[in-house]
Amino acid sequence: MSTLDLLDDLRRRLADAGLRGSFLVRDVDSGDELGLDADLELPIASLAKVPLAVAALERIRTGALDGAERIEVEPGRITTPGPTGLSRFRHPASVAIDDLLYLAVAVSDNVAADALFALVPPADVARTLDALGIGGLTVRHGMSPLAATPAESLPAADAHLAHALAIDAGTDGRGHPVPQLDLARASTGTARACCALLAELWAPTRLHPQTAARVRELLAANVIRHRLAPELAADDTTWSSKTGTLLHLRHEIGVAEHADGRRIAVAALTASSVPAAVQPAAEAELAAVARRLHDHLRDG
Repeated sequence: MSTLDLLDDLRRRLADAGLRGSFLVRDVDSGDELGLDADLELPIASLAKVPLAVAALERIRTGALDGAERIEVEPGRITTPGPTGLSRFRHPASVAIDDLLYLAVAVSDNVAADALFALVPPADVARTLDALGIGGLTVRHGMSPLAATPAESLPAADAHLAHALAIDAGTDGRGHPVPQLDLARASTGTARACCALLAELWAPTRLHPQTAARVRELLAANVIRHRLAPELAADDTTWSSKTGTLLHLRHEIGVAEHADGRRIAVAALTASSVPAAVQPAAEAELAAVARRLHDHLRDG
């Protein structure tokens, strides 16, 4: 199948699954890439924890922060489905900065991430991205807003109403009454920008190798593996990644490291038009599209 035919087929498959998105796969070493609307900007939700980790680890490396320093963290006390780690704790905890990084990235713990944002504010994360020459990723806020959407104020049986609002209430200019979905107020990015960050982590040119190696370790430890891992992980392939989920948004970015030495960055950012919280078919289609792009690039 030609590349153009493949992209047309993938767009149809996404549309049939009620999805639109921004996809890119990039060979980390050659720079060859293949994308599908790779410059479409979307809110990135928990994907912002990756540049946060980069910025925090750079400060640990330079001595501005001490990774062993213990931070007193208030419990999240969240009982709704989804949040993990300290977000669900009932009592205060004392956690080292290094361990907050693990919780924020590998477990996607929002309370841990916000404890890090208190030390490394979004403006500092933005300056780190600028220093690395990575445009197209904007970090504007911490993680607490992600747990303050209409979904959290509705009974579980009415979750579809929050998703319907997320889908239908946006403006032509891509504003939104839900601030976490408003491109002028949310943390945002594109598949192209995410792959640029991944490439810098796996083949650093500006980022210190020590920082890059630690972020790779954190991404390899990711415990949320229901989205792209079923298609990209194998006995001869290591899949290191980070997911992002918010209302109708389902994202994942990562790198597939193959036994033959090929390293392929994958970014899949999607928005669903189906007002439902649980969509296994959409998750499967998202992964299948990412896998077909990955295979076409690798085999091309």
